[in-house]
Amino acid sequence: MKGILPKIASTVLVVLALTLLVAVLVTVPGCSPAGNETGNQTVILKLATTTSLYDTGLWDYLEDIFEESYNADLQITAVGTGNALNLGKTGDVDVVAVHDPAQEATFIAGNYSLNATVNNTSAARVTWAYNYFIIVGPESDPAGIGGGNATAAFQKIHDGGVANSTLVQFVSRGDNSGTHGKEKALWAAAGYNYTADILGNGTAQGWYFSTGQGMGATLTVANEKLAYTLTDKGTYLAYQSQLDLVPLVDTGGSLINIYSVMICKNGIQPEMAQNLVTFLRSPIIQALIAGFGVPEYGEPLFYPWDPDICGLP
Repeated sequence: MKGILPKIASTVLVVLALTLLVAVLVTVPGCSPAGNETGNQTVILKLATTTSLYDTGLWDYLEDIFEESYNADLQITAVGTGNALNLGKTGDVDVVAVHDPAQEATFIAGNYSLNATVNNTSAARVTWAYNYFIIVGPESDPAGIGGGNATAAFQKIHDGGVANSTLVQFVSRGDNSGTHGKEKALWAAAGYNYTADILGNGTAQGWYFSTGQGMGATLTVANEKLAYTLTDKGTYLAYQSQLDLVPLVDTGGSLINIYSVMICKNGIQPEMAQNLVTFLRSPIIQALIAGFGVPEYGEPLFYPWDPDICGLP
């Protein structure tokens, strides 16, 4: 019975939101499912998204609402940001939802995106949610990073690993994802050359490990090793009951994790991709994002778009 009531509450919220959203979309010009150029035919929209958005269950939460609202079949591929953007470049997907501003900027500069419209503004990259990265590790905290900032934490993990690679270890996604990109940026901020000092020396010294997998799998490996890792908070909360790892560093502006959506120029469904952008930034869906995870975890896994944090449009 313990887990039943939160699930029932979440289901009720989804049903209510679906009913309200359909009613709203039908009355908003350009947002009605009946306005699709394909008429009543279901449109397949291919989305590449990060594993953090998928492993937390957020897309499962939103998928049915979107499909019903727009007469669409949303086909989701969950990979790291780098792989998601590569799928966007080749036209294997129509839209990407990712979280690495540097890689997103390169995608846009390469002319792989189409401008989307939100709030009467045209933009190649539309932000729609955020959460935070956190550094988790064993409760014993052998490197003594607890209570510090991310830069100091990475320095202590490095020094601790060099001194005793059995006691202090770090597990990386190593998959060119947004989380991996953030990790590399934090190593650089801590004063290290990632390729030489961390990936090279750290691997050789036996304290640094790369999984090449998504966030959920990486948390599992880190847990088995009682090692430190960098994760988005949403995925950690979703996996928390299966882990012995605890949050040790979770504050600081460098740990903000912003999610964006971009329409792929080489995709084949730009109109439906625009519908997804409109959907994600709609007030009802933003409210659902704000409440997602609260019944189960006591706090949201993601926060809705905030212009002061995520930027415009």
